[in-house]
Amino acid sequence: MTNKRYGRVGDSPVIGAGTYCNNATAGISCTGWGEYYIREVAANRMSALIELKKLPVNEAAQQVIAEIGKMGGDGGIIGLDKSGKIAMEFNTSGMYRGTVDEHGKISVYIYK
Repeated sequence: MTNKRYGRVGDSPVIGAGTYCNNATAGISCTGWGEYYIREVAANRMSALIELKKLPVNEAAQQVIAEIGKMGGDGGIIGLDKSGKIAMEFNTSGMYRGTVDEHGKISVYIYK
């Protein structure tokens, strides 16, 4: 969040909202307007969608970001499932993100 108020703590350190890991589903990290991620319990919700609805990691991430957007929040979510599939979804104009594949190829992205 650009120009956030000094001392403001967002969702990132809140387990279940900004970060969550479950060996049966995915490791998940979020960034954005934290209050909405806390209300959505975003990272845990994504894990639950993978576990209970059997959604692929990218579809689960898309659904959670869409739900946050409907509430008025913005930001992004990154997930790595137990098979190594990656999701990097966001509803902003850009989100800094990157990957390293099994061959060591590094990819860095900002915009869609």
